[in-house]
Amino acid sequence: TEYFLLTEPDSIKQSVGVSGPVGPMVTRQLLVLGLLSVARSAEVGGEQLRVDLGPRPQYLVDAMQEGRLRSQLADCRYDQPVPNLFTIGHRGACMQFPEHSNQSYHAAYRMGAGMIECDVVFTKDTELVCRHSQCDLHTSTDILVTDLAQNCSVPFQPAKFSSDGSLEREATALCCTSDITLAQFKTLKAKMDGYWKYARTAAEFVSGYGVPDWRTTLYAAAGEVMTHREYITLMKRFGVKMIPELKKPSVEMPFNGFTIEDYEQKIIDQYIEAEVPPEDVFFQSFEREYIDYWQQHDPQYAKRAVYLLPKIHEFRDPQTWPNFTEIYQSGIQFISPVMWMLTDVIEEEIVPSDYALQIKTTPLQVITWTFERSGSLYINGGGDYYQNLNGENPDPVYPQPSVISGDGDVYRVMEVLAQQVGVVGIFSDWSATVNFYSNCRPVHNITVRDSSLPLLVHVV
Repeated sequence: TEYFLLTEPDSIKQSVGVSGPVGPMVTRQLLVLGLLSVARSAEVGGEQLRVDLGPRPQYLVDAMQEGRLRSQLADCRYDQPVPNLFTIGHRGACMQFPEHSNQSYHAAYRMGAGMIECDVVFTKDTELVCRHSQCDLHTSTDILVTDLAQNCSVPFQPAKFSSDGSLEREATALCCTSDITLAQFKTLKAKMDGYWKYARTAAEFVSGYGVPDWRTTLYAAAGEVMTHREYITLMKRFGVKMIPELKKPSVEMPFNGFTIEDYEQKIIDQYIEAEVPPEDVFFQSFEREYIDYWQQHDPQYAKRAVYLLPKIHEFRDPQTWPNFTEIYQSGIQFISPVMWMLTDVIEEEIVPSDYALQIKTTPLQVITWTFERSGSLYINGGGDYYQNLNGENPDPVYPQPSVISGDGDVYRVMEVLAQQVGVVGIFSDWSATVNFYSNCRPVHNITVRDSSLPLLVHVV
């Protein structure tokens, strides 16, 4: 069973060069297109968007073990993909482009992300900007090699070594958006997130040595940092949905008279000022109090609020679970737990976890995170994001061997999340991987009980 929002199908057909009767595959693609407000003619720079997934999805399919899913995905290798809301650009496309940069957002859009994320924090003059953390400028920008380094909360301190050359103390620094003004922030260059713990100089600290080797610094020399207003303008131009996350401040609040309530309201005000309709924005936060505030002060925007749930290492223990029924009854329709809490292993097969099955007893819709943030699955089974499947975090009562054998298992996990858990969206550091899957396999799409939205079509 699938749900699609159908809007002006004839105009959508015309936008992709289709006329007359269409077959089931094209019909499904048109329905997915209908989920996007700009689906009729997505244009950037005067050119209509043609989604480009590049070689990675096919590489992942080729890496899969023989079987039904591999055959189904291989049959789609020559299909032309379309944008869809199941595909969410996590900080843009930060597997290869500096996170929350103009270039990263463009890359996610060109790979067909139907939603793109901006993590929202504030500057010294309480303006909103896109950064994953209020205090990550020392690892995600070039601030330490600029004159603004003197503004950092904690200046750069070089690594310390013993007489035999072994590391005694890592190099450190702490630079926050609240250390500088908006104008100063805009002079920075975004870079691939990471730092070199052995650095003796600031230049070494921000160099590519600290970037995970499965990423690249090829596009990091000219990363353009983005304000929240610039993000809104760009997403409107793209015609995609916006999914801003309001981050918990790293500084004591109130900050120069700027209260938590001011912060909660300011993010909504900027969408109102930009005339962004509520149906185009999915506000998200780990802080329940922020969502409560939005529900009380602007319920139309809060309808699509996403409650991000914390990682729980002991996720198999029901005593650690939140009250999902209470969450839904409070008016929240969307929750977002990390992907490794939603699956488990039984008899060496990947299955929905008990945690996921409990969620499915409620009408809550699930968006999960984050694919393509693990490097190669041939190495340590993908590490943290696959910990429940690769033996790092086994069931303490019925431990199972690792079921992760290589990169092709990305799609095995995605299949269980999409078809059995029923997630309605997946964050990914590389949108092409998810978009290929969601163009090939049936997926559940976001629904909102709101009479102001287009007709809800039930497709079986």
